[in-house]
Amino acid sequence: MSAWLERLTGSGLARRLADAGLRRYSLFRSRQLDRQDLVKRQQQELLRLVRYAQETRFGKEHRFAEIRSVADFQQRVPLRTYEQYWNDYLGATYPRLRGVTWPEHIPYYALSSGTTTGSTKYIPVTRQMVASNKKAALTNLALFLAKYPHAPIFRGRIFFLGGSTDLKQNEDGSLYGDLSGIAARDLPDPLRPYFYPPPDVALLGNWEQKVQILAEQSANLPITVISGVPSWLLTLFDYLKKVTGKSTVSEIWPELRLVIHGGAMFDPYRRIFREVIGNDSVVFQDTYPASEGYVAVEDKRHGLLRLVGDHGIFFEFVPVEELGSDRPTRHWVADLEAGVNYAVVLTTCAGLYGYVLGDTVRFDRRDVPLLHFTGRTKYFLSAFGEHLIAEEIERAVTIAAEATGALVVDFHVGPVFPAKARDPGRHRYLIEFNRLPNEMARFRQLLDEALHEINKDYAAYRVGSITLGPPEVIVVRPGGFAEWMKSKGKYGGQHKVPRMDNTGKITEELSRYFGMG
Repeated sequence: MSAWLERLTGSGLARRLADAGLRRYSLFRSRQLDRQDLVKRQQQELLRLVRYAQETRFGKEHRFAEIRSVADFQQRVPLRTYEQYWNDYLGATYPRLRGVTWPEHIPYYALSSGTTTGSTKYIPVTRQMVASNKKAALTNLALFLAKYPHAPIFRGRIFFLGGSTDLKQNEDGSLYGDLSGIAARDLPDPLRPYFYPPPDVALLGNWEQKVQILAEQSANLPITVISGVPSWLLTLFDYLKKVTGKSTVSEIWPELRLVIHGGAMFDPYRRIFREVIGNDSVVFQDTYPASEGYVAVEDKRHGLLRLVGDHGIFFEFVPVEELGSDRPTRHWVADLEAGVNYAVVLTTCAGLYGYVLGDTVRFDRRDVPLLHFTGRTKYFLSAFGEHLIAEEIERAVTIAAEATGALVVDFHVGPVFPAKARDPGRHRYLIEFNRLPNEMARFRQLLDEALHEINKDYAAYRVGSITLGPPEVIVVRPGGFAEWMKSKGKYGGQHKVPRMDNTGKITEELSRYFGMG
């Protein structure tokens, strides 16, 4: 980027004008969403996608040219997981997917950590998907400004804490790496003065070196917005306090107005973020991106995630209990129901059709498509018949922490199976605290009581501790989860500790790693 352009776009006048432009866009975008006929728009999105891809191998095999409605599509295109896509289409031709599932060359592949599969996934990212992600990210800012119209976003810098932009090259010229690195790499030059980090720092792949440099360089910058995975934001905040000697983030960044978080349920983190930041006026904004496509952004006017339905993705929702059946019921925005735990299914502008994302959500409303992220299709606990989902576990941990003055950094829970036939099983919680509970026995009791109240199956299996005994809580040393992630080659960026494991294998591995096996 030339020096004159950086001086021009970075001037005080340019920043004020940029904020004014963003406010106007916010007003336009929020009104557009409110007036939108989402049923009609979602059907249009689907038909555009199948028309565009009808001459691909996938389109011909599924008779895309004959599709005239959502029902036609659902009849011709079965649901597929990533593994099924890889076996049927992606694996044999990767990276040369042009004409297979999408008519054009695929410029990028996002590497996903494979939280439900345990292996790395290669997710195609087309030029249309890059544009889709940008539109959703702008929508996120727009809905924040719809509630807080005078927040000076561009008066300072937007800090995007993501993975390395040092992408690797495939034989066909396409690049692969972290999705956040792809997004940072694709940022237009005129916008770079408003964002941090710069390209040379964004390239760094060594997380420990990178976070140290990020903390040192950003400590003196006017950061107004920061975005990232909660656990790694806390790591950065810790480095910032060490570098500056100050006790709160608001002392370092007094102009901070917005923390955009995603990739994990935020409730267990909320209290620790408030304490570490030290400024109650800083707003926490939820967002729901996936490597396969953006799903939802928080609408602060309603206080919940709002489905984004006009950015090149068609959404379906399958009741979780039907996911493995031969003919699952496939709902979409026209007929979804509030209060049902759904598995999310995507058809995208990156050549994925009827793709089972692996996430679960529950809608509060349909007229305004407001939803909660409830977990992963393979993140649940039912080793003993208790049928707990991630949302319930998160809520119980939050209740116990708040009542005992604890601050939770991260946690994992899984089953411990009985060594003898007549012994009960139990759930083992490995929890890293920033501040320990004032009474650990009370924390365990409240955790158990909250689950009794939240989930009646859990309560039934806990009766008399015959099948399921009381929960076990093991304290993980400070920084312990980060050490384990590093040992797995998944340190920093967008990687996350797996919260739940119904098989007990990850729980056992973690227990051994921390010397508790």
